[in-house]
Amino acid sequence: VQEVVKNQAEGKIWIDKVSSQALSGLVPKTQLVKEMSPIQEMKAVKNVTEIQGMRNAHMRDAVALCQYLCWLEGEVPGGAVTEISGAVKLEGFRREASEFVDLSFATISSSGPNGAVIHYRPTPATDRKLCSDEMYLVDSGAQYWDGTTDVTRTVHFGSPTEFQRECFTRVLKGHIALSTAVFPSKTDGHRIEVLARAPLWSAGLNYLHGTGHGVGHFLNVHEGPCGINSRPSRGPLLAGMFLSDEPGYYDDGSFGIRHENVVLIEEAATPHRYKNEQYLTMEPVTMVPYQQKMILPELLTPLEIEWLNEYHTKCWEQVGPLLREKGNMKAYQWLQNQTRLLG
Repeated sequence: VQEVVKNQAEGKIWIDKVSSQALSGLVPKTQLVKEMSPIQEMKAVKNVTEIQGMRNAHMRDAVALCQYLCWLEGEVPGGAVTEISGAVKLEGFRREASEFVDLSFATISSSGPNGAVIHYRPTPATDRKLCSDEMYLVDSGAQYWDGTTDVTRTVHFGSPTEFQRECFTRVLKGHIALSTAVFPSKTDGHRIEVLARAPLWSAGLNYLHGTGHGVGHFLNVHEGPCGINSRPSRGPLLAGMFLSDEPGYYDDGSFGIRHENVVLIEEAATPHRYKNEQYLTMEPVTMVPYQQKMILPELLTPLEIEWLNEYHTKCWEQVGPLLREKGNMKAYQWLQNQTRLLG
């Protein structure tokens, strides 16, 4: 930057407005343009090749996570699995894919009260055994050569309480509400975030983190400028962007719940088009089922049950053959059971 300033006495120099003062301070105020870099939006809106790569990455990631969740069901009752050993096992399943490069972030493998710590990371000092009496939250992802993943699922290996099931279902309702939202192109994410919180708010519950972040294509798992938060984002929602849809609920000292899919922003097929404006919606590219025993069906509307059944059918039809191809019939049968129709 110093060299550019030295050689360019006239004209403007564009520095992104979130750049450090140390950087922007090198440019004379008369030459400084401090606005969001156009490169941000160019990265955030994926092209056809990047979109297909993200789909492919999430399919193989679903294979890994389904194998892991199936494996946990058989191993947790024996008392030998810890948060750390579980995270290592999950990474091993991901490494089976030839396209795997690395984890996209350190796995949040959290059991019982540790699940209520939103950005928890297990250490030897905090490592807990997974057991049948506590909920387990796993938030993880990977970098593949053709895409980046980020997915969270919450499960219980024993008998959950009614309150835990209610919280799980209310978080799921918000998760579905956001995923099925239809909104005008260029809407800021903070304008639709309330959809994810409303089912919790109506019961006097809430969560203290944002609901969605942009996801890069073999880049940052948290990518701007878009987002779905309580505060305005740096950029609007546009077709071709990938974001997370991840509401949650955290009961301090007891358990945590989060449902997270990566979704593709795409054009919605609306019956009308006011002033020829484009309307958008979200399509999940994450293909991992939600634990059905945690769901209270009576809290779901017919449309929510329809969405869940359609989603689980896609999981079964798309991931099932891949598990069978790998020869993991135990995980194949596990997926078949987890994707049975509700209601």
